[in-house]
Amino acid sequence: MIYSKEVEEMCTVAQGVHHGCAPIPEEAKWVQAKKVEDISGLTHGVGWCAPQQGACKLTLNVKEGIIQEALVETIGCSGMTHSAAMASEILPGLTVMEALNTDLVCDAINTAMRELFLQIVYGRTQSAFSEEGLPIGAGLEDLGKGLRSQVGTMYGTLKKGPRYLEMAEGYVTGIALDKNDETERDGRIAACLGES
Repeated sequence: MIYSKEVEEMCTVAQGVHHGCAPIPEEAKWVQAKKVEDISGLTHGVGWCAPQQGACKLTLNVKEGIIQEALVETIGCSGMTHSAAMASEILPGLTVMEALNTDLVCDAINTAMRELFLQIVYGRTQSAFSEEGLPIGAGLEDLGKGLRSQVGTMYGTLKKGPRYLEMAEGYVTGIALDKNDETERDGRIAACLGES
């Protein structure tokens, strides 16, 4: 290690009391995380690419520093699905440090990984106060029985009004209109005759 002349000429001052890093909550325990292996938790994060053309929601389940489960959900960019496929292969088995410094191909997925890393190492995970955390498979359970991301796709123009394309329940094939050609006030989606 090289020191500058100014530092070499300084007198030594003892550091004094040092209690170590502040503990963070992890799976219902307070942990002084000093090594990658000290990190555990399940958490979600969202990332976006530089042109903000697409977004990624990433869910990781980390046990003793190793990613055991990764759920990669993307929207808005056709190329992201291929990157998500690669990320779902790459992430399990890596430490959170390795994952942070791994090229996950898509900038939105990389940004999501950065956001998750911050949550994980600062003890802000979803499972921070859950005893023994959440089991491997908890990320998949987020998708529900359909094993499908919850997607909402709505479109509207001033000239022609709104079009409800896809909601959590699936594709919308028609909307019910009242006598004024307005969508129903109570939000029900029903089959209708004519243009959707």
